[in-house]
Amino acid sequence: MPKQSAAASSILRWLAGATMVAPATLIVVVLFVYPFFSSLIGSFQDDKHNFTSENYTHVIGTYYGDIVFTLVICLVSLVLVLALASLLAGWLRLKADPFIEFLFKIPLFVPFVVVGHAMRVFLAPHGTLNSLLASTGLFNPDSLPSVAFSTSGLIVALVWKNIGLTLLLVMGAFRGINSSYLEAARNTGAGSFRLIKDMMIPMSWGTISVAGILTFTSMIGNFSIPAMLGDGGGSQMLMIDLYYELVYRHDAGAANAIGVVSYIASMGAAIYYVKKVAKS
Repeated sequence: MPKQSAAASSILRWLAGATMVAPATLIVVVLFVYPFFSSLIGSFQDDKHNFTSENYTHVIGTYYGDIVFTLVICLVSLVLVLALASLLAGWLRLKADPFIEFLFKIPLFVPFVVVGHAMRVFLAPHGTLNSLLASTGLFNPDSLPSVAFSTSGLIVALVWKNIGLTLLLVMGAFRGINSSYLEAARNTGAGSFRLIKDMMIPMSWGTISVAGILTFTSMIGNFSIPAMLGDGGGSQMLMIDLYYELVYRHDAGAANAIGVVSYIASMGAAIYYVKKVAKS
């Protein structure tokens, strides 16, 4: 009886645990696992569902430059987001300023499509930014450069949109650092920048890495901002290419191949993220 009771108790615990994780598992399966394998299979099929590798040949041959362009844009934007978020989070940790903190959390609540439109208006050739500069009388409004519809405009918009979430994660890690460590460093002559660079960032590197991974995957899969701020005649980000293949060329195989390439680009970051979560 004791053995049967222990076995029954173990089964009940297993069922309880399975019941608790079932909703989250179902969401992952429906929203990620199934679409991924569906795209993977579709990327090796032609219009008649015959096996082929021509989709990848077409994607690599046609969009190789766009793949590199997307990775460069995302990596540059990621470095800027992490640097700004780390410095700002460190400053807020040392000198709390609720108003500044609130300002940088605003992007969290703004949809990507709204960010794209707002930046398009703000950074346009005769947009808000150039109008403000021209109003000072120091600049010729016709000679001011346009930041919108350029690589710089894409980077500015991606950085602004992603700074809120990254700041929130990094700031939580910085605030978890024992104040006695910071006070000890101050007593030895460390200034604010040294405290951030040599103490806060190294002690919170795990959280910063996870924040970077989430930010990178968000950037590489973004469509609205590149659609509104990208250069129509130059290099495009991968989601624009995917849209073009699916909507204009009606080539689902090539679109699936671009999706798989995007998955692969994010896979290294995702694997690191999973390992980090598992360890914690």
